[in-house]
Amino acid sequence: MDNMLATIFSISNQKGGTGKTTLTMNLAAGLARQGRTLVIDADPQGSAAQWAGLSRDDKPFPVSVIAVAGNLGREVSRFRQDYQYLVIDCPPTFETETTRLAMMAADTVLIPTLPSPVDLWASVRLANSIEQIKMSRPNLRAYLVINQLEPRSALSRGMQQALSEFEIPALKNHLRRRAIYRNSALEGASVFCTGKRGESAAQEIDAIIEEVL
Repeated sequence: MDNMLATIFSISNQKGGTGKTTLTMNLAAGLARQGRTLVIDADPQGSAAQWAGLSRDDKPFPVSVIAVAGNLGREVSRFRQDYQYLVIDCPPTFETETTRLAMMAADTVLIPTLPSPVDLWASVRLANSIEQIKMSRPNLRAYLVINQLEPRSALSRGMQQALSEFEIPALKNHLRRRAIYRNSALEGASVFCTGKRGESAAQEIDAIIEEVL
């Protein structure tokens, strides 16, 4: 990479079921269309590695996935000169050393959240965690990513108010509630690999990539 260091994304949320691994894998697949990309699976549940493991031999997942159980900082340093993008799937908590190291290493933290004030409030501690990281990494960027937005529906008034009061900005682009996200996981694929079925979802991922790069 001619001495260039990878751009690093950490995908994190302390609440389960928000689509953390879905965003990780599809974001990585989209980034891979622009440059060499690696997923670092730092979640003890190993969902990213399991996802890639479901891919067919004749149609492998377009991004390599490595599971890291040890020193995350060491692994990031090891790979960041060999890739253009690293995407880290963090543990579902902000209270581990692994998550702290992932955010310390990141250029951008993306926090998927469901489109309800209750789900946003459940993640209220993440703002404090990120502010603490910013004391050491003032250039760190962090964004909420609204996930599973119902088709043909806008954000509720309550959600819009909650977002306006939250210290972390939300991306303008959202992920809608689409069966193709679940189906692509079951196939060990990304939405970019599912043909016409995944076109709309792929456009959503591309829009997020354009917004964060």
